[in-house]
Amino acid sequence: MRVNKFISEAGKASRRGADKLVEEGRVTINGKKAKIGSQVNPGDDVRVDGNQLYVARNNVYIALNKPVGITSTTEKGVKGNIVDLVNHPFRVFHIGRLDKDSEGLILLTNDGDIVNEILRSENRHEKEYIVSVDRPITPDFLAKMAKGVKILGQTTLPCEVTQLSKYEFNIILTQGLNRQIRRMCEELGYNVVRLQRIRIMNIQLGNNLPVGQWRYLSKKEKSELFNELDYEPREW
Repeated sequence: MRVNKFISEAGKASRRGADKLVEEGRVTINGKKAKIGSQVNPGDDVRVDGNQLYVARNNVYIALNKPVGITSTTEKGVKGNIVDLVNHPFRVFHIGRLDKDSEGLILLTNDGDIVNEILRSENRHEKEYIVSVDRPITPDFLAKMAKGVKILGQTTLPCEVTQLSKYEFNIILTQGLNRQIRRMCEELGYNVVRLQRIRIMNIQLGNNLPVGQWRYLSKKEKSELFNELDYEPREW
């Protein structure tokens, strides 16, 4: 991997900060000064100011039941950031976002490659939510949500929508526009009261993970996820 990515994944600095360290001549690879764009291979000795850096050899994949009020950011200066909530010994980062006012399933990992695989919009991966609104749900509302709603200058992709109760529905999306469900509802005259994500691809939130708690993905979940992505994690 590129040296700036290695430094970033080791938790020493952001990629931009890592580039600055390289420019200042403070980074060595196997005893030689690194250059911008230098490659790091497994087993290389990478040091900043003479201190050796390590990237975790074991990739971790985490399912978190995010509470309302937690922000999906790795910025440690943001109060209530998701990384402080998880408090994992490895440097993990979230896959996608779940806005501050929403709750439920969000994935975190230290495997940067799988983040890109999941987030590629053309892959159209399913995400499932339970949504409560402030007005009685009508057949017209359900039909329009399923067909697509014009927001942010475009019409959302068709999706599956099922009414669960007078004020609650289930929705399965295959895209992730900014605050998409809230904007769709608002466009149709509804306000979201509660929004909970319960599934990402094959990963289910389930009923046994309390709000604010996290767990590692099971071997079966990881295998199914990797197969769906046609992905093989690299080991360092």
